[in-house]
Amino acid sequence: MTVLDDLSTGHADAVPSGARFVQASLHDSAPVLADVRPEAVLHFAAKSLVGESQVEPEIYWDTNVSGTLALLEAMRAADCRRIVFSSTAATYGEPEQVPIREDAPTRPTNTYGATKLAVDAMLTSYAAAYDFAAVSLRYFNVAGAAYGLGERHTTETHLIPIALQVVAGQREHLTIYGEDYPTEDGTCIRDYIHVEDLSDAHLLALTAPSPGEHRIYNLGNGTGFSVQQVIDAVREVTGHPVPVEVGQRRAGDPAQLVASSDRIRADLGWTPRHTDLAGIVRDAWETAQKRA
Repeated sequence: MTVLDDLSTGHADAVPSGARFVQASLHDSAPVLADVRPEAVLHFAAKSLVGESQVEPEIYWDTNVSGTLALLEAMRAADCRRIVFSSTAATYGEPEQVPIREDAPTRPTNTYGATKLAVDAMLTSYAAAYDFAAVSLRYFNVAGAAYGLGERHTTETHLIPIALQVVAGQREHLTIYGEDYPTEDGTCIRDYIHVEDLSDAHLLALTAPSPGEHRIYNLGNGTGFSVQQVIDAVREVTGHPVPVEVGQRRAGDPAQLVASSDRIRADLGWTPRHTDLAGIVRDAWETAQKRA
């Protein structure tokens, strides 16, 4: 296994022992693939901050779209045509129905989602023209931890790690962006998928498509949890208070984003094993404590 990362947001110490590591960008992937001659590519590399994508869109189009085009061309040159791509629920934008199915309209409300949708379209083209065997996995909210590795973002935007930072005294409080949504407790509802379940799906997807085929699958556990439920779970798991402040709604935040993962369950036999919110939080908390 070879890991290619420019380390702009990644961490070299997360590369497993025994893997070859190359520090390079997607734009410089051609010589690496020419040397390695891989059988398949798992494509996780991207810029992924929604807010940043709105104020610096050129970075997102360059990295996520132009970078992926460079990668696909490098794969063609190396005679590698099997790829699993990290797509996102942000491709759907404001959903018309919940849970969201793969045939739902795709109307991204931010540049990040638009770039991921563009790559999905790119993969469809490469499958048709060059016999690529491609899978796009549209992640919902990835959470939890595994093998001592958890979320570690320079700029943290995810709810569970932010709540755990409050518990650890690294933040004074957590902000709830709106408590007047049409949900039971007034806070937004999201679908949290454990990183181990995500990993399982990638392994299944790696060999699933035939040449000339591009499949798209949602990845979520199919159950939504509100912001308030997540905060309550963090309090329960850690035994610590989580001070909160209530702010205004953020533009473009849908009331509910919950996945229908029926397609990948039916096609690949994938079933999430970590569906309990407290368990997801517990894994994240235990890993964060070990890293502190």
